[in-house]
Amino acid sequence: MCANARPRILMCSPEYFGVEYVINPWMADQTGKVRPREAMSQWSALYDALSPLADITCIAPSPHQPDMVFTANAGMVFGDRFVPSRFRHQERAGEEAHFACWAEHAAYAITPLPDDVFFEGAGDALYDRGRPVLWLGYGFRTGLPAASALRDIVEPSGLSVQPLRLVDPRFYHLDTCFCPISGGRLLYYPPAFDPESVRRIEGAVPEDQRLAVSEEDAEAFACNAVCLNGAIVMNRATSGLKARLGEWGLRCVETPLGEFMRAGGAARCLTLRLDEPEPVAA
Repeated sequence: MCANARPRILMCSPEYFGVEYVINPWMADQTGKVRPREAMSQWSALYDALSPLADITCIAPSPHQPDMVFTANAGMVFGDRFVPSRFRHQERAGEEAHFACWAEHAAYAITPLPDDVFFEGAGDALYDRGRPVLWLGYGFRTGLPAASALRDIVEPSGLSVQPLRLVDPRFYHLDTCFCPISGGRLLYYPPAFDPESVRRIEGAVPEDQRLAVSEEDAEAFACNAVCLNGAIVMNRATSGLKARLGEWGLRCVETPLGEFMRAGGAARCLTLRLDEPEPVAA
């Protein structure tokens, strides 16, 4: 990617979005409660917030895939390669073919993981923004074997894969509790991880470059944010977190996404970066 190019993002409009099954704690008691017009309004507001910051491509939604709106789970982009997801829950398995077909038509080389490896894409695989590291969340959706499979793909280019075990079912994907920010900085919610993973994070990221969010901010999915060009776009943040982000020179853009949180997703879940890994400044 050219250093001066605008970021590129994939989104999927929510015509068919709804909570039709329960596969995470956020979905409990939410079946059939999504308000379609409100969901479309919230998605459109997120689109409008991101449009000045990135070029957005949309994939056509499928009437039989209510969670397809969460494009972060489509797969992982690595240069001109696309590593498709293999969903743990059968309810989402139908999305795999739609996203792989889109990626093929977009001229990505499809690089599947072994058939027996669960992997849920950029929901669990996040590039550090200051180090040659791919952070990989595992435990609820992605399996630990995905770490060795991804190493075979990224390590020849100088990236290491660092697995992080998730232990709180509310934060079932890495992007719900962990947000790499430009310059190598990081938002994270430590109780979402086991002690060894917290040590791994804090051993790699200096204290002045990481910010542990409160439970209130974590439950509002403040870590499920999209950080682009000096702005960080999220569902909601406390005044304290916004002040800290301001000290980092970031402009906090709040755009309510409550309808999507019924299904356990917010801003980051609704987007997939198509130009990964982005260049890291020296």
